Amino acid sequence: MITCSIMTIASAQQTAPVEVVVLNEANKPYSGDKIFFVGQNKKKTYSGITNSKGRFLIDLPVGDVYDIKIMSIGDELEYNTLEIPALKPGEFFEKMELTIMYEAATTYNLSNLQFESGKSVIKPESYPLLTDLIEIMKLKGSMKIEIAGHTDSDGEADANQLLSKQRADAVKNHLISKGINAERIKTIGYGESRPIADNSTPQGKATNRRTEIRIL
Repeated sequence: MITCSIMTIASAQQTAPVEVVVLNEANKPYSGDKIFFVGQNKKKTYSGITNSKGRFLIDLPVGDVYDIKIMSIGDELEYNTLEIPALKPGEFFEKMELTIMYEAATTYNLSNLQFESGKSVIKPESYPLLTDLIEIMKLKGSMKIEIAGHTDSDGEADANQLLSKQRADAVKNHLISKGINAERIKTIGYGESRPIADNSTPQGKATNRRTEIRIL
């Protein structure tokens, strides 16, 4: 847990100014990263987006403990917590600097992205799973990705390879429909050639039917 230091002044304030710095493990800034602060007590969420120097300034209401989360492809990344206690009369928070350091993954498994059986049609209930990917690509205008489709071993290998490519293309087309430039997206279908689980069980087959996003 990270805490803020309290100073004394004539009048109290109701927010704490926090300058957030987001870096990788080589101390290089992440630009276009969206960071969430989720209050454990008041259940309100605040967010900021890093600039080219990996920084943003945010005012967080006092009297709460905030879960810090990093927007990512698929699930959000849980980082840490930040406690900003309530103030007594005459106290205030000086601006503090919060450094978030992490190493972003280069490959993401969208295991819950569902297609109609045997088809390359994305089920409507799966579209929200692509929302974060679309927002991240808009925030990071230079980011390019490869979408890889995978199937289980049921059916003919050639048909599975074709289906996996068509499913990857379906995801690409959805991103394009939301304003992402087609030149930033490559697609490939691996069919059944790269299993990550045992195809002899239903659970294994479900695991192998997946869509992966690789940052280029």
